[in-house]
Amino acid sequence: MKAVPAWRRIPWPPLIYLAAIAASVVLGLLVPLPRITGPFGNVLYAIGWLVIIAVIALWATSFRAMRRAGTTLDPSGEPSHLLTGGPFSITRNPIYLANTLLLFGVGFIAGNWWFVLLGIVAAILTQKIAIKFEEKVLAEKFGRKYRDYTKKVRRWI
Repeated sequence: MKAVPAWRRIPWPPLIYLAAIAASVVLGLLVPLPRITGPFGNVLYAIGWLVIIAVIALWATSFRAMRRAGTTLDPSGEPSHLLTGGPFSITRNPIYLANTLLLFGVGFIAGNWWFVLLGIVAAILTQKIAIKFEEKVLAEKFGRKYRDYTKKVRRWI
């Protein structure tokens, strides 16, 4: 395995999502977008809570699978195992998906559309900065097994 450049050792995904949350709060206060009210607003509020419940389940099952396999939770660390079961049988990036859905759920509950918009931006940045690199590391380490997995399971959903 090649040496990892210093900038790759920074856990970018958590920082990206934390920045998106902070920016959403600030923009929601300074430049609020129109709220959806009435019955549709109530439906979005309820959907937001369902999304939050799904996020918690996705986080819990993903972290449990990673701990049981004894692989790193650090997004910039080197994986010791290729996980293909549990939430990893539905999406190759269940934690990043959960982080994105968290922003959507909070946005729906709070009526702050900046969370939804910046959730999309955070997902795109995570894919460009982290996922592409992680996929390269996994392909080098696990070879055909990883390539076969990518043919069966989508990157997001």
